Amino acid sequence: MPDNVTSLFRSTAAHSPSMAALTRESDGAGPVDFCIPCNPYFPTPAMFEEMAARLRDIITYYPSSADTITAELCGLLQLPPQCVAMGNGSTELITWIDHLLVRESLAVPVPTFGRWTDQPMETGKRVDMFPLQESSGFALDLAQYAEFIRARGTRVAVICNPNNPDGGFLHKHAVVQFMDAMADLDLVVIDESFLEFADAENEPSVVQEAMLRPNVIVLRSLGKNFGLHGIRFGYLVANPALAGRVRSMLPKWNLNSFAEHVVFMLKEHGAEYAQSLHQVRRDRMDMSGQLSSLPGLTVYPSQGNFLFVRLPVGAEGTVVRDRLLTEHRILVRECGNKIGSSSRFLRLVVRPQVDVRRLVTGLEQVLYGTSRRGAAVPEQATGTAYSSGTAAVDRLVTQTNGAGTRGLAQAAGAGMPLPAAASRPTYPPPAARVRPFLPPLPSRGGQGGRGPGGPTRPGTEGPTTRGAEDPTNPGTGGPA
Repeated sequence: MPDNVTSLFRSTAAHSPSMAALTRESDGAGPVDFCIPCNPYFPTPAMFEEMAARLRDIITYYPSSADTITAELCGLLQLPPQCVAMGNGSTELITWIDHLLVRESLAVPVPTFGRWTDQPMETGKRVDMFPLQESSGFALDLAQYAEFIRARGTRVAVICNPNNPDGGFLHKHAVVQFMDAMADLDLVVIDESFLEFADAENEPSVVQEAMLRPNVIVLRSLGKNFGLHGIRFGYLVANPALAGRVRSMLPKWNLNSFAEHVVFMLKEHGAEYAQSLHQVRRDRMDMSGQLSSLPGLTVYPSQGNFLFVRLPVGAEGTVVRDRLLTEHRILVRECGNKIGSSSRFLRLVVRPQVDVRRLVTGLEQVLYGTSRRGAAVPEQATGTAYSSGTAAVDRLVTQTNGAGTRGLAQAAGAGMPLPAAASRPTYPPPAARVRPFLPPLPSRGGQGGRGPGGPTRPGTEGPTTRGAEDPTNPGTGGPA
């Protein structure tokens, strides 16, 4: 691709230019996409042909109301429609959750999906960022997260499971016990946008448990699972009062005709959908193995449809990204603008083996200057905390635990010690099974195991910030 195409990264508010923008700046063919985390095996070619044949009607006429489309989806999911709200992408739902249900403060582990930090800061809320430690593989320790929330007096807690960008996974019983330990908060959000790709547990979703609790919302994506980011559709599940409050604010026709057409197609293509998820899981294991063989490259265990990798010492992410794009027509997600990450990290979407071989060849040439494996690159010393690549952001998070710029002047020696996360488990190879279409939701029941614990006494808040006053917030702009 032409060298000037990389200037698009500096002229967009999102983390990456859109595929349409990249295609316009090239010779008409876009790059191989390791950036946008969607299912590469669904819809099937036959489904795309069916949509193409209906294209004129789909784009000419109004869709049905959101209630009609939601009712069809709930029939597939075996969920009561009064507990579901469908949005024009999960970001629309995050926006309404923030406006309606986040009153003063929100806690979220970082790095994570950028809208969970940026959206509440844009509306003047305090965001308490719980740093996931590189030395612990970015694993989230729920007990320490609970202590952090209590100490800061945060009113809303967010968990992404699996987390984006690292793919970290939490077992269902631990998430349910965390929800119960946080029953006094205004709101607990469990973002399960990538959960369909997980295979570490048979029935990992907490949607059934959420419907029985007064302060829990589960957020789920459809675009990622179905490989259709451009359609923009997702949904949330909560008790009828919470779901109804969000649903009442959504426009009657907030879902487009493509979304309606796909939802009504799904019941005829359950087997293909289940097989696509099975193939992504197999590809994830194969891709992780191939990338792990590259000298100096660290690949973190993931239960999403992406892998979080740390580049070898001396490699700078934006340079690697730009060279992969211009020299090899490969688009990757460089994570330097994710709070809690740095330019030394890439998020790489799981793709078919033929594409992965092309990626590995490109990385070999960019990192080592040859298609043959070079000498091992020294590993980074263990025990290091993350670096965002921006000094101001590093101070913001590590010295004030996400409290913000007003805490920087008084942070020296005054900040709450950073918690250390538990080591992330190594997951067994995926079982050779195909889960049923839109897997049956788990039935509720008693769960064993130890809860997140943590002190229940109200803690004193540290220095605070409001999003509008925080000049160091880099944001991520885009939806991923």
